[in-house]
Amino acid sequence: MKTVYIRSFGCQMNKLDTALVTGALKNANFTFTDSLDSASVVIINTCSVREHAEEKVLSHLGHLKHIKQSRPELVVGIIGCMAQRLGNSLLEHPAVDIVCGPAQLHHLTALIIEALQEKKKLLSITEKIRLPIRDEESQRLEEFECLYDSDDNLLPAQAFVRVMHGCDNFCSYCIVPYVRGPQISRPPNLIIDQVKRLADNDVKQITLLGQRVNAYKYTQGDKTYCLADILEMASAVNGIEWIKFVTSYPADDYFDEICKAVANLPKVCHYLHMPAQSGSDRILKAMNRHYTAAQYLDLLNRARTYVPDIAVAGDFIVGFPDETNEDFRASVNLVRQARYKNCFIFKYSPRPGTTAQNRLSDNVPMEIKQQRNIELLKVQEAISDELSKNFLGKTVTVLVEGLSKKPHLNTKNSESYPQLTARTAADWIVVFNGPQTLAGSFTHVKITKTSPLTLFGEMCA
Repeated sequence: MKTVYIRSFGCQMNKLDTALVTGALKNANFTFTDSLDSASVVIINTCSVREHAEEKVLSHLGHLKHIKQSRPELVVGIIGCMAQRLGNSLLEHPAVDIVCGPAQLHHLTALIIEALQEKKKLLSITEKIRLPIRDEESQRLEEFECLYDSDDNLLPAQAFVRVMHGCDNFCSYCIVPYVRGPQISRPPNLIIDQVKRLADNDVKQITLLGQRVNAYKYTQGDKTYCLADILEMASAVNGIEWIKFVTSYPADDYFDEICKAVANLPKVCHYLHMPAQSGSDRILKAMNRHYTAAQYLDLLNRARTYVPDIAVAGDFIVGFPDETNEDFRASVNLVRQARYKNCFIFKYSPRPGTTAQNRLSDNVPMEIKQQRNIELLKVQEAISDELSKNFLGKTVTVLVEGLSKKPHLNTKNSESYPQLTARTAADWIVVFNGPQTLAGSFTHVKITKTSPLTLFGEMCA
């Protein structure tokens, strides 16, 4: 039996990588299970962006170590950013048989088969991660991405499409450039061919992915393509109805062109995820973020000039080295001015090999980080609550994802249908009662109740 249990941590890039691996293993006649007890292979897709993410993986490996004492034939593979970062040292863990980096995912199926047959440990990572991938390996990675992209294994009618690999920004706290390699934009024709294949497989929403997606740039002959061009080309694909893109870096490059595309292309969703990370210019400089708080707010104002109803999401780090209370108050002020629909807020944790870890002291006490985290979340919650109330009594179009994970939130004794979760084009979560067969379809919901992060409603007849 070749049965796989897969667990994924981290960002949308990791979700896409999990989908690719799932498709490749299904093609090799592996089956999948939700139970560790019935698995012959365990794959953990890892994240290194925050220390807590790695701690969760190590805790999981401790559990697998005990399982392997009674089931030594079990094969455990670690893929993703943590695999690239730790390499051989991770392979030395008694639970681990395979370590495979993000740029080697096309080798994973063969590695698993070899580990099952020969009972040996195998390593496949990029030795010099900041060097461009060799043409042959790049071609194989492209073929892998195009072959298996239609099995997202997560949400019906939705798929991720990577428009670029890696990052060259080197924010001082960020490990991504050291585990995902240099920034490389994919050829437009390959991206659009991929979108067309997804549409042929009944995908209705695509999300274009890049660590700094608005920096997409590809020169072909006399033409230089930017993200706005990709949005326009993807919009022309029949069957695709919604297009999103994440994550945007606050920069002037092509910003107005992208905003015009969002405004003028009906299929492009009015949604912008653009992390600020701090509201203090002093901290932004220490983070190696190439903008000021005023420049960030100017970008938001420009986006809202082109698209007045655009929903904006942000990211912040609290407790960065040397962050004073004045610096933190600047972040609070920026959140209040930005008026995000939602905001992801993280406590700073040093990542090995980054500039911040090498040169700056992690000198903000954890209790202060925690206090700032709670306060900033509270500020954002009040804004989200205010914005969500604007939906009361309105009817929204949603793409249904499936059964709600928390059906108790909106239970109605009179309802015979289960609770479903859906999202609007602007990424608001909507919960309502309806037939499970709606998963992967668009429908209309009238909003009857709101909370800061969730809209509740009734399906329209």
